[in-house]
Amino acid sequence: MSYGSLPVSSRHPAESRGCEKDVLIDILTQRCNSQRLMIAEAYRDMYGRDLITDLKENLSHHFKEVMVGLMYPPASYDAHELWHALKGVNTEEKCLIDILASRSNMEIFQMKEAYLTQYNSDLQQDIDSETSGHFRDTLMNLAQGTRMEGYADPSTAAQDAMILWEACQQKTGEHKNMLQMILCNRSNQQLWMVFQEFQNISGQDLVDAINDCYDGYFQELLVAIVLCVRDKASYFAYRLHNAIHDFGFHNKTVIRILIARSEIDLMTIRQRYKERYGKSLFHDIKHFASGHYESALLAICAGDAEDY
Repeated sequence: MSYGSLPVSSRHPAESRGCEKDVLIDILTQRCNSQRLMIAEAYRDMYGRDLITDLKENLSHHFKEVMVGLMYPPASYDAHELWHALKGVNTEEKCLIDILASRSNMEIFQMKEAYLTQYNSDLQQDIDSETSGHFRDTLMNLAQGTRMEGYADPSTAAQDAMILWEACQQKTGEHKNMLQMILCNRSNQQLWMVFQEFQNISGQDLVDAINDCYDGYFQELLVAIVLCVRDKASYFAYRLHNAIHDFGFHNKTVIRILIARSEIDLMTIRQRYKERYGKSLFHDIKHFASGHYESALLAICAGDAEDY
């Protein structure tokens, strides 16, 4: 593989005039994560410097966040985002929701290992200390990474659906615990059947019922779990649209989703986005972002240029 010529100067990091941002974008956004890690290793061998450190010292603002974020392995990037969401000035609950509601058991195991390695701290202990209530309990359950996989039992789906219906009616602490236990531990295949049985029993979609019965971050987390079980790409398309249009372009959310999903399902997310909102993700990013930051996001997003 040809690494290309990385444009960060070997001079003192403060001499940022030596940084050719367009070349950085061309190289780092057009390589997969494993190739970027190889580039970082070759960079260290050639110049005796750490590429992430040089990127941090030569770049600034949101463009820096994108370029640095691209250099983390997926589990390390999740750990990085969770650490800052938990240990920043304010807890970023929506970041916790986006990550923990959408990751597989293996992804959760790997991010917990990365979290411990990078920050010498236990993810579940930090969740316990930085969040509260049933929101905390549900996050803690998800962070165990113990969802059943590939198992479905039609005979118990109606029973689970009845428990969910009762939890939406009575809303006691015990019912909330039962609700989150089912959503966090049943397999995706089982939950598909449970959701259909819930519709049959109540005449209402489970997401609508949760929205009617609960509020706050607990409600948002429950809804995120349901939506991710149904279609993760649609969930992230919704979150991107929300971040771009409802919060005046919430940079952290846009950056996190584009980087985290870039090698998983970003193409499908783009399709869902256009189907649901009528305009391409490419169009909306181009409309709201600018400069090298815009160029980097569009390069990660890729495609859709003809739709602008």
